[in-house]
Amino acid sequence: MLIADSGIGTDGPEDRGLSERCIIGFNAGPPFTPSLYNNNVQIFQSKDHAVLMTEMIHDSRIVPLFDSADDLLTLDDSLRLWTGDSRGYWDGDTLVVKTRNFNGLSPSFGSAGTSLDKVLTERFTRVGPVTVDYEFTVEDPSTYTDKFTAIVPMTKVAGQLYEYACHEGNYGMVNILRGARVQERLEQESR
Repeated sequence: MLIADSGIGTDGPEDRGLSERCIIGFNAGPPFTPSLYNNNVQIFQSKDHAVLMTEMIHDSRIVPLFDSADDLLTLDDSLRLWTGDSRGYWDGDTLVVKTRNFNGLSPSFGSAGTSLDKVLTERFTRVGPVTVDYEFTVEDPSTYTDKFTAIVPMTKVAGQLYEYACHEGNYGMVNILRGARVQERLEQESR
Protein backbone atom coordinates (compact mmCIF):
# COMPACT_ATOMS: atom_id res chain seq x y z
CA MET A 1 0.00 0.00 0.00
CA LEU A 2 1.21 3.50 -0.80
CA ILE A 3 0.57 6.44 1.45
CA ALA A 4 -1.12 9.20 -0.52
CA ASP A 5 1.41 11.95 0.06
CA SER A 6 4.80 10.29 0.56
CA GLY A 7 7.32 8.60 -1.71
CA ILE A 8 8.96 5.37 -0.66
CA GLY A 9 11.48 4.57 -3.37
CA THR A 10 13.23 5.67 -6.51
CA ASP A 11 13.16 2.61 -8.78
CA GLY A 12 10.32 4.10 -10.81
CA PRO A 13 7.35 6.46 -10.55
CA GLU A 14 5.20 3.66 -9.11
CA ASP A 15 7.37 3.82 -5.96
CA ARG A 16 6.34 7.40 -5.25
CA GLY A 17 3.27 8.50 -3.29
CA LEU A 18 -0.17 8.70 -4.87
CA SER A 19 -0.49 12.48 -4.63
CA GLU A 20 3.06 12.94 -5.92
CA ARG A 21 1.96 10.94 -8.99
CA CYS A 22 -1.24 13.03 -9.28
CA ILE A 23 -3.50 10.01 -8.76
CA ILE A 24 -5.19 10.99 -5.49
CA GLY A 25 -4.75 14.29 -3.68
CA PHE A 26 -3.94 14.20 0.01
CA ASN A 27 -7.24 15.96 0.77
CA ALA A 28 -9.29 15.23 -2.37
CA GLY A 29 -11.14 12.34 -0.75
CA PRO A 30 -13.26 10.52 -0.51
CA PRO A 31 -13.86 11.39 2.27
CA PHE A 32 -12.96 15.07 2.13
CA THR A 33 -10.65 15.96 4.97
CA PRO A 34 -9.47 19.54 5.44
CA SER A 35 -5.76 20.31 5.20
CA LEU A 36 -3.53 23.37 4.84
CA TYR A 37 -4.66 24.35 1.34
CA ASN A 38 -6.78 23.47 -1.72
CA ASN A 39 -9.80 22.38 0.32
CA ASN A 40 -12.35 23.69 -2.16
CA VAL A 41 -15.15 21.45 -3.40
CA GLN A 42 -17.70 22.41 -6.03
CA ILE A 43 -21.02 20.56 -6.00
CA PHE A 44 -23.40 20.72 -8.91
CA GLN A 45 -26.29 18.61 -10.11
CA SER A 46 -28.25 17.69 -13.19
CA LYS A 47 -31.53 15.78 -13.25
CA ASP A 48 -29.92 12.39 -12.63
CA HIS A 49 -26.33 13.05 -11.48
CA ALA A 50 -24.44 15.05 -8.88
CA VAL A 51 -20.82 16.03 -9.39
CA LEU A 52 -18.35 16.52 -6.55
CA MET A 53 -15.36 18.34 -8.00
CA THR A 54 -12.33 18.97 -5.82
CA GLU A 55 -9.68 21.59 -6.32
CA MET A 56 -6.89 19.19 -5.30
CA ILE A 57 -5.94 16.98 -8.27
CA HIS A 58 -9.00 18.54 -9.95
CA ASP A 59 -10.93 15.30 -9.50
CA SER A 60 -14.62 15.04 -10.40
CA ARG A 61 -16.72 12.27 -8.90
CA ILE A 62 -19.80 11.84 -11.06
CA VAL A 63 -22.50 10.36 -8.83
CA PRO A 64 -25.57 8.76 -10.43
CA LEU A 65 -28.69 9.65 -8.44
CA PHE A 66 -31.37 7.12 -7.55
CA ASP A 67 -34.82 7.51 -5.98
CA SER A 68 -33.84 6.00 -2.62
CA ALA A 69 -31.24 3.93 -0.80
CA ASP A 70 -33.20 0.82 -1.75
CA ASP A 71 -32.77 1.57 -5.46
CA LEU A 72 -28.96 1.95 -5.46
CA LEU A 73 -27.37 -0.25 -8.08
CA THR A 74 -23.80 -1.30 -7.35
CA LEU A 75 -20.88 -2.38 -9.47
CA ASP A 76 -19.80 -5.99 -9.54
CA ASP A 77 -17.41 -6.63 -6.63
CA SER A 78 -14.60 -7.44 -9.07
CA LEU A 79 -14.57 -3.83 -10.39
CA ARG A 80 -12.40 -1.71 -8.08
CA LEU A 81 -11.50 1.97 -8.39
CA TRP A 82 -9.03 4.34 -6.67
CA THR A 83 -11.83 6.50 -5.27
CA GLY A 84 -14.47 3.78 -5.23
CA ASP A 85 -17.83 3.75 -6.95
CA SER A 86 -20.22 6.43 -5.69
CA ARG A 87 -24.01 6.27 -5.89
CA GLY A 88 -26.40 8.81 -4.38
CA TYR A 89 -29.95 9.73 -3.49
CA TRP A 90 -31.78 12.54 -1.75
CA ASP A 91 -33.02 11.99 1.80
CA GLY A 92 -35.21 15.05 2.25
CA ASP A 93 -32.85 18.03 1.90
CA THR A 94 -29.73 15.91 2.32
CA LEU A 95 -27.70 14.48 -0.54
CA VAL A 96 -26.49 11.04 0.55
CA VAL A 97 -23.59 9.46 -1.34
CA LYS A 98 -22.60 5.86 -0.69
CA THR A 99 -19.21 4.73 -2.02
CA ARG A 100 -17.82 1.20 -2.16
CA ASN A 101 -15.59 -0.87 -4.47
CA PHE A 102 -12.35 0.87 -3.51
CA ASN A 103 -9.30 -0.84 -5.02
CA GLY A 104 -7.51 -1.48 -1.71
CA LEU A 105 -4.35 0.30 -2.89
CA SER A 106 -4.97 3.46 -0.88
CA PRO A 107 -5.39 3.98 2.86
CA SER A 108 -8.86 3.54 4.30
CA PHE A 109 -8.59 6.74 6.33
CA GLY A 110 -5.53 8.83 7.07
CA SER A 111 -2.70 6.36 6.72
CA ALA A 112 -4.53 3.32 8.12
CA GLY A 113 -5.95 0.30 6.35
CA THR A 114 -6.23 -0.64 2.71
CA SER A 115 -9.79 0.52 1.81
CA LEU A 116 -10.62 -2.81 0.15
CA ASP A 117 -13.64 -3.44 2.39
CA LYS A 118 -14.47 0.22 3.04
CA VAL A 119 -17.98 1.57 2.63
CA LEU A 120 -18.15 5.34 2.88
CA THR A 121 -21.40 7.21 3.45
CA GLU A 122 -21.35 10.96 2.91
CA ARG A 123 -24.19 13.35 3.74
CA PHE A 124 -24.33 16.91 2.39
CA THR A 125 -26.92 19.07 4.20
CA ARG A 126 -27.35 22.82 3.62
CA VAL A 127 -27.70 24.37 7.07
CA GLY A 128 -27.49 28.04 6.06
CA PRO A 129 -27.22 30.33 3.05
CA VAL A 130 -23.47 29.69 2.71
CA THR A 131 -22.91 26.58 4.84
CA VAL A 132 -23.21 22.86 4.15
CA ASP A 133 -22.63 20.28 6.87
CA TYR A 134 -20.53 17.52 5.38
CA GLU A 135 -20.89 14.34 7.40
CA PHE A 136 -19.05 11.15 6.56
CA THR A 137 -19.12 7.68 8.05
CA VAL A 138 -16.32 5.21 7.41
CA GLU A 139 -17.11 1.51 7.78
CA ASP A 140 -14.09 -0.72 7.18
CA PRO A 141 -14.20 -3.96 9.17
CA SER A 142 -10.77 -5.01 7.86
CA THR A 143 -9.21 -1.92 9.47
CA TYR A 144 -11.41 -0.71 12.33
CA THR A 145 -13.44 -2.50 15.00
CA ASP A 146 -16.33 -0.08 14.54
CA LYS A 147 -17.53 2.58 12.14
CA PHE A 148 -16.86 6.25 12.87
CA THR A 149 -18.47 9.50 11.80
CA ALA A 150 -17.20 13.07 11.46
CA ILE A 151 -18.92 16.32 10.56
CA VAL A 152 -17.07 19.11 8.77
CA PRO A 153 -18.74 22.42 7.96
CA MET A 154 -18.19 23.60 4.38
CA THR A 155 -18.51 27.32 3.75
CA LYS A 156 -19.15 28.81 0.35
CA VAL A 157 -16.37 31.01 -0.95
CA ALA A 158 -16.73 33.82 -3.44
CA GLY A 159 -14.72 32.97 -6.50
CA GLN A 160 -14.07 30.28 -9.00
CA LEU A 161 -12.52 26.87 -8.61
CA TYR A 162 -9.39 26.78 -10.73
CA GLU A 163 -7.70 23.75 -12.20
CA TYR A 164 -5.03 22.21 -10.02
CA ALA A 165 -2.59 21.25 -12.77
CA CYS A 166 -0.62 18.63 -10.87
CA HIS A 167 1.62 17.45 -13.70
CA GLU A 168 2.35 20.84 -15.24
CA GLY A 169 5.87 21.75 -14.22
CA ASN A 170 6.14 18.66 -12.01
CA TYR A 171 9.91 18.44 -12.35
CA GLY A 172 10.24 16.77 -8.97
CA MET A 173 9.36 13.28 -10.23
CA VAL A 174 11.76 13.43 -13.17
CA ASN A 175 14.56 14.86 -11.05
CA ILE A 176 14.11 12.36 -8.19
CA LEU A 177 14.36 9.46 -10.63
CA ARG A 178 17.19 11.07 -12.62
CA GLY A 179 19.13 11.72 -9.38
CA ALA A 180 18.67 8.09 -8.33
CA ARG A 181 20.04 6.85 -11.67
CA VAL A 182 23.08 9.17 -11.36
CA GLN A 183 23.69 7.95 -7.81
CA GLU A 184 23.47 4.31 -8.95
CA ARG A 185 25.90 4.99 -11.81
CA LEU A 186 28.38 6.72 -9.48
CA GLU A 187 28.18 3.83 -7.00
CA GLN A 188 28.76 1.37 -9.87
CA GLU A 189 31.76 3.34 -11.15
CA SER A 190 33.35 3.50 -7.67
CA ARG A 191 33.42 -0.30 -7.33
